[in-house]
Amino acid sequence: MELLGALGLDWKILLAQFFNFAILVFVLWRFAYKPIFKFLEERKNKIEEGVKNAEQATQKLIEIGEKEKEVLIEAKKEALNMINEAKDNADKKGNEIIKRAQEEASSVIVKEREKFNQEKIEIFKDMRNNLSELVILAVEKVIEEKMNNEKDREIIKKALNN
Repeated sequence: MELLGALGLDWKILLAQFFNFAILVFVLWRFAYKPIFKFLEERKNKIEEGVKNAEQATQKLIEIGEKEKEVLIEAKKEALNMINEAKDNADKKGNEIIKRAQEEASSVIVKEREKFNQEKIEIFKDMRNNLSELVILAVEKVIEEKMNNEKDREIIKKALNN
């Protein structure tokens, strides 16, 4: 204590100042530091939560972007499938039309051939009739002539030779 006295300090005043400082620290801790630390802790938690939410939002945006790409790829595939199906259908219908046209052409050709054959048969019938008539006329002319034995022999010889 003499040391404090040598320095010009009174131990009672020093004890009172220490007690006052402890009261001040307690009051500040209770009413200032504690609420400030609590506020800072809440703010820190809110900031951490905001960062976490931002990271989640970023992750969701990335996932949405990937899903969007997948949807676009799927849509493109479906569009290509639809185009290919339309082409296939068009090819099938084209082939059916060509086949039908060929069948119709074939049936027309068959009908025309039948018609041609009928006309040919008719022409041959007419030719036979005409030829028969000509033969009959020729025979009648030959018969009309009075035939003698020599002429008969001559005609018979020619017929046998032919």
